[in-house]
Amino acid sequence: MPDLYIGLMSGTSMDGIDAVLVSFDARGINIMATHEKAYPDTLRRALLNAVTTPVDQPIENIGSIDRQVGECFRDVTLELLSKAGVEAGDVRAVGSHGQTVRHQPDAVTPYSLQIGNPATIASGTGITTVADFRSADIAAGGQGAPLVPPFHEWLFGGTGNARVILNIGGISNITILGADDAPVVGFDTGPGNTLLDRWIQRHRKTTFDRNGDWAASGSCIQMLLEQLLSYPYFELGPPKSTGLEDFNLEWLLQHNIETYDPADVQATLAELTARSVADSVQQFASGTEELYVCGGGAHNMDLSRRLARNLPDTRIATTAAVGLDPDWVEAVAFAWLAMRTMNNETGNLPSVTGARHKVVLGTVHSP
Repeated sequence: MPDLYIGLMSGTSMDGIDAVLVSFDARGINIMATHEKAYPDTLRRALLNAVTTPVDQPIENIGSIDRQVGECFRDVTLELLSKAGVEAGDVRAVGSHGQTVRHQPDAVTPYSLQIGNPATIASGTGITTVADFRSADIAAGGQGAPLVPPFHEWLFGGTGNARVILNIGGISNITILGADDAPVVGFDTGPGNTLLDRWIQRHRKTTFDRNGDWAASGSCIQMLLEQLLSYPYFELGPPKSTGLEDFNLEWLLQHNIETYDPADVQATLAELTARSVADSVQQFASGTEELYVCGGGAHNMDLSRRLARNLPDTRIATTAAVGLDPDWVEAVAFAWLAMRTMNNETGNLPSVTGARHKVVLGTVHSP
């Protein structure tokens, strides 16, 4: 029987944790159970504050949040096991991405910080836990992100078709799988849901724009869109990665957006996500025939329509069309990366991250 692994993922939207119990074999994956758990409101607010006001965060806050997030990851793991009717001893390892609170791969001293104390997960579940996946790639000169493209290549590549896998979380990233043997390319294209979420929270007191309905009710402000697209990040070539350090509410407010109708701003932010993705595909994967979407943004119908308008010659569907529910791609990817680590196999792609060489990712915490 193949080994069982658990993947845990919480992205830049900070809305909660995705957990999946899975096994792998030469034919692909077998998902045995899935579970999701929202962060408590007080913890989510603390996490958002840690990201938006990092210089105001005393080390006591970060240490406490690190432990609290670890406890949430521990609890979702135990709930997943109960749901699946599986004993902890039957699982070889947990792969925990953690919660990113700072990503600075281009700093003088590059780093990427994910919290969610892995020792708490390992001790509380009795399962070996692999975490801190980004540091080894950064130590080898890479961006430490994105890390999911090797999994995309393993699961979705080798078809003979030129295809792109697009993940729309808080940040959008693409994996370019060429039709030939060209190296895989992957990078963050820019904002995904994060600006949409922050703007609707500010004006509608709800956490996200369901189906993109509010954005669809407005009209794109072309002048504002071009101002936003002039941000230098969009001009960079890969390898590159970004986060809430670049794309946040404070950055938006610098563009005098309060002078516009809020629904029109939401429409413009949706177009920013779609345009920045489409521009990246057209520049670096012009022969793409197929684009498959995963992440929370796969459910945003307005974003889907905008992508289709911006990429009229590309067939667009979710990853469900090629075998994996879009909600679970990233959690499964970190289970897969944990398997790679436990087997002492490399997990990064230098063609994606810019690292000098391939490395085994993650640190292993025994229970």
